[in-house]
Amino acid sequence: MSVPIHYVDAFTDKLFSGNPAAVIFSDINDENLMQKIAAENNLSETAFIRNDSRNYHIRWFAPLCEIDLCGHATLASAYIYFKYINPESSQFKVQSLKNGVLKVTKKDDLLILDFPKDSLNKYDDKKFIEKIVNSKVIDLYKGRDDVLAIVEYENDIKDLNINLQLLNNLSARGLIVSARGVDCDFVSRFFAPSAGVNEDPVTGSAHTSLIPYWSERLNKTSLIAQQLSERGGVLFCEDKGDRVLIGGRAVEYLKGEINI
Repeated sequence: MSVPIHYVDAFTDKLFSGNPAAVIFSDINDENLMQKIAAENNLSETAFIRNDSRNYHIRWFAPLCEIDLCGHATLASAYIYFKYINPESSQFKVQSLKNGVLKVTKKDDLLILDFPKDSLNKYDDKKFIEKIVNSKVIDLYKGRDDVLAIVEYENDIKDLNINLQLLNNLSARGLIVSARGVDCDFVSRFFAPSAGVNEDPVTGSAHTSLIPYWSERLNKTSLIAQQLSERGGVLFCEDKGDRVLIGGRAVEYLKGEINI
């Protein structure tokens, strides 16, 4: 069986930057097969979108496990939907397993995710996190999936030297490290070796935690963020109460078929 597949760089307007995701619109609903395909793709996420009675359902798989919420692969899926499936539409709606209905709205070349906002709680193990990041941590929280560590300066984010072996002992999906930005509102990096992704290039779901934190700290609801991975990406963010909007651009790298 041949199945169409697309590779899309999300949260960027240039190839070879942002976060690459594989997007598969098909009837596949076998999680063992999905996991094998995701491992074969070896990208931080592969999104599978299934059309069931005119309603779209989405699941995301990292190389080692299924993910509950993924921003960049949802953005990439919307890009393919608008480009090939329904070019006249300005909204893409998908049902997720654990986070309800997710929406992506198209405004010119900007795609805007509508995601549930994370709830942050103070996290006490600062000494352990400082050993992981090899930097002083000034604030520390635990959200739905990840730990959020705040450091003082943007250069601390650029120069991070993460102890991945210690990070594997963290009881969370991953670690977000963030600081106030110089040319934007805030910067971050994200690490999730337990999912098979040592560093994720640009992480939409992490911004469901980052947006409420920085919105409160900076006393503003509209923010511009940069993720300072090697590939890098830009996100246009807005705090909307119990939801967050996460905007970005995308470009298609590859269109082909997989044989399974």
